[in-house]
Amino acid sequence: MGLIKAAMAAAGSTLADQWKEFFYCEALSSDVMVAKGQKRIGGKSSNKKGSDNIISQGSGIAVADGQCMIIVEQGKIVEFASEPGEYTFDSSTEPSIFAGNLSNAILASFDQFAIRFTYGGSTGKDQRVYYFNTKELMDNKFGTPNPVPFRVVDSRIGLDIDVSLRCSGVYSYKIADPILFYTNVCGNISNVFTRDEIEKQLKTEFLSALQPALAKLSALEIRPNQIIAHNTELEDAMNEALSQKWAATRGLKIVSIALGSVTLPDEDAELIKTMQRNAALTNPNMAGATLVAAQADAMKAAAGNSAGAMTGFMGMGMAAQAGGTNAQNLFSMGQQPTPQQAAPQTGGWTCSCGTVNSGKFCANCGSPKPSTDWTCSCGTVNSGKFCSNCGSPRPSADWICSCGTKNSGKFCSNCGSPRV
Repeated sequence: MGLIKAAMAAAGSTLADQWKEFFYCEALSSDVMVAKGQKRIGGKSSNKKGSDNIISQGSGIAVADGQCMIIVEQGKIVEFASEPGEYTFDSSTEPSIFAGNLSNAILASFDQFAIRFTYGGSTGKDQRVYYFNTKELMDNKFGTPNPVPFRVVDSRIGLDIDVSLRCSGVYSYKIADPILFYTNVCGNISNVFTRDEIEKQLKTEFLSALQPALAKLSALEIRPNQIIAHNTELEDAMNEALSQKWAATRGLKIVSIALGSVTLPDEDAELIKTMQRNAALTNPNMAGATLVAAQADAMKAAAGNSAGAMTGFMGMGMAAQAGGTNAQNLFSMGQQPTPQQAAPQTGGWTCSCGTVNSGKFCANCGSPKPSTDWTCSCGTVNSGKFCSNCGSPRPSADWICSCGTKNSGKFCSNCGSPRV
């Protein structure tokens, strides 16, 4: 009796799976990353007894915008489609008399009946359709629970200090490689895979990658208050930092990052301001202007001295005589030319890069000093104005031809006569 029941079950399931199916996926919400395809069965449909996880030959599969579809057979990916439209599955191992040549389909169905009989009437195979949400998954909030080290660099003023900052905001990501995501993350799910199943892990890895990403912004000499305006550079740095864990392992990619705030401890913010102020005072003109402003404030305070204005001004005079420089000296220093603007020294020479030198090589680019030697008509090489052998004067750089043309080369530009 058992064999008869198995034969009847095999025949019934084989006939039930002859119908072609149509698979589709409803709109995927922002929380769903992967969903199993649904088999459309209407109220008047006769295809209500087909086996689960079986896709007959010639079945239709619809793919919508923002979705990607894969077909898994016996645990292995056999088809992939990322363009929206309707597809026909014509490489299934499950035959249908409604697809292809009828006689061949009938013979294949009998073969399938024999296989199912050995499985006690069951199919002995598993075929599934999965849909991936390839849209941007937004509104993933983040915040640094502990301060993140950040190096503040400004080569123009010689600023190089480490501070601690906190930041918060939102980021978005998307599935860039569905096959990689299926293989290493979701696998053969029974219904849906939502992002809350992986969100905690992703957020932890995102925050761990934030520090090396901020270090790259620091190398670009971006200050803490400018980070918000450099979201593109931060996105590129985050994708580079997460390339191994997200892109190469899970097929995910950062799409955008929006920082809500970047804050520093009060002592760090005050330290940066103090160092910037001190760096500005290395400029003699800025230092002189600051001193003038301080002297003006001191004069106002002296005029309102409770012991009398004269007492206040006497205090100012004593402070001025105690030492230090005055504003006029600072302004004079600011008017002095820089080394590049200084006049050439006696016996010096100017290189092609603009640097004034006194030695045989340029102190800036290392170029040798141009030679000023000349060769006399007697063959002697000289450096002075007269030949040390025959006493002939050094020829002028320009010469006048017998035709009256002034030339600088070895031949006349008018008549071609050689220089005498």
